[in-house]
Amino acid sequence: MPDTTAPRTRRRPALERAVATADRLFYEQGIHAVGVDQVAAEADISKASLYTHFRTKDDLVLGYLRGRSRSWQEHVAAQLPARGETPRERVLAVFDLLGEWFAEPGYRGCPFINVEAEYGDGHPTHEVTLEHRDWVRALFTALLVEAGDTEPDGTALQLCLLYDGAMASAQADASRPWAAAARAAALRLVDDR
Repeated sequence: MPDTTAPRTRRRPALERAVATADRLFYEQGIHAVGVDQVAAEADISKASLYTHFRTKDDLVLGYLRGRSRSWQEHVAAQLPARGETPRERVLAVFDLLGEWFAEPGYRGCPFINVEAEYGDGHPTHEVTLEHRDWVRALFTALLVEAGDTEPDGTALQLCLLYDGAMASAQADASRPWAAAARAAALRLVDDR
């Protein structure tokens, strides 16, 4: 989120446009399909200006992924308290949030799974993907510890499988209620603990 307390300069709106444009294009079309020229042109900034803020395309891609991670973490943190009074309810609410995301126009799957398909573990994006996945796992683990789960690490991994599977399935076949199915499986999993 932009720092609204800082004085606005001519460069700041250009940077914001570039980041928003890169986010949209990378998510819609994929990383390899989008060049820096396209980002600069659609953001209405010069390539030189873009390179002032991001030395390489990889730096821009890393910024895109970090922004996606930060945005989702903030969304989940803001939504969970209002969606569940108990840790069990909050675990299930994560899947409700996924379902809402899947229903949005333009849903194209998990940006982290998508970038892994394009680059894999030999690219700097892999570390950002792992950081985001660690956050998801830690979220589930913390909720499970709070709920009194006797094996929170193992259960959290199983919930992560449901989480990832729902995202990949919704991308491949939007006609089915993948988030609801994952939520139902998560309910059985959590209630068995």
